[in-house]
Amino acid sequence: MDWLRSARQTFDLQQYVVYLGFLAIFLFFAITLSDDGFLTTRNLSNIVLQTAPATIMAIGFVFVLSAGEIDLSFGSIVAVSALSGAVVMQDYPMVAGIAAGLGVGLAIGWFNGFLVAYLRLPSFLVTLATLGLFAGVARSMTDLRSIPVINDAFTGFFGSGSLFGIPSLILWTIGAVVVGHVVYRETRFGAHVIATGDNAGAAQVSGIKVPRIRLAVLMISGGCAGLAGLLYAGRLQAARYTLGESDLMTVIAAVIVGGTALNGGKGSVIGALVGSLLMGMLNNGLILMGLSVSDQMIVRGLIILIAVAISLRDPAR
Repeated sequence: MDWLRSARQTFDLQQYVVYLGFLAIFLFFAITLSDDGFLTTRNLSNIVLQTAPATIMAIGFVFVLSAGEIDLSFGSIVAVSALSGAVVMQDYPMVAGIAAGLGVGLAIGWFNGFLVAYLRLPSFLVTLATLGLFAGVARSMTDLRSIPVINDAFTGFFGSGSLFGIPSLILWTIGAVVVGHVVYRETRFGAHVIATGDNAGAAQVSGIKVPRIRLAVLMISGGCAGLAGLLYAGRLQAARYTLGESDLMTVIAAVIVGGTALNGGKGSVIGALVGSLLMGMLNNGLILMGLSVSDQMIVRGLIILIAVAISLRDPAR
C-alpha cells in the first residue's frame, strides 16, 4: 500500500478542505437558491461586507493559535473598542476616536499577553476570564445604551464609503489579509510564531524570545478585535455592547477550517479568509432558504463539526 500512502502525502485533504468545502457549499446554494437572489452581485457583495469584521478577527486569531495559545476574549474587545471610539468622538476629533478604539484593543491584548507570557497563566483561562470581565465593562460603560456615530468621515472610512468604486470594508479586508499573510509567511516574526507553537522549548533554546512572541500575538489579536469594533461602528453607525457577541464560534471555526492547527505550529491567513467567507455564505444561504434560527444553528453546527473533523484528522492513519 505504499502507493496509497504516497498519494495521501501528495494530496493532503487537510490542506484543501476549506477550499473544497467553500466550492461545494457555493454550488449547492447556487443551484437550490438560483431563484432567490443568491447569485446576484448585491447578495454576494453583502456576504463579503458582513464578514469583514470576522475576517479581521480571524487573522489575529491565526497568529494566536499558531503560537500555541488561544484567545476567547476578542468578542468583548470588539464591543469595548467600538464603544470607546464612539464615546471619544462625541467630544473629540475622529483621529482621537480611532486611537481610542485601537488603543483599547491593544491594551487588553497586552494585559492578556502579560498574564500569559510573564505570569505563565494558561491563555484559555486568562482570556475566558477577560471575556466575561470586558463584556461586563461594555455593558456598564454606557448603561446598556447604544452610542450613535454621526461622524460622516468615520462612517465612510470604516463602513459605508468606497474608493474607486470598491467598498471600504472590502479594502480593509484586502489590506488586512495582505499584511497578515506577508507578516506570517515572509518575516522572521512569523517564523518565530510558528516555531513557538510547534515546540516552545526548542524555540526558547534556539534563541527565540518565547514570552515576547506570546505577548505579541495576543496584542495582535486585541488590535485586530479593536479594528473590527471600529468597522462594526462605522458600518452600523452606532456602537453597542452586543457587538462581537456572536463572533466567537464563527471566527474559531473559520480559522480551524482554514487550516490552522489547534495545537499550534501551523496556520494560514488565506485559509482563514476563505473560512470566514464560507461561514458568511453559509449564514446567508440558510437565511435565504427560510430556515428558522434553531434550524440554522443545527445546520451550521453539523457543517462545522464535519469540516473540523476532516481538518483535524491524522493524515498518517
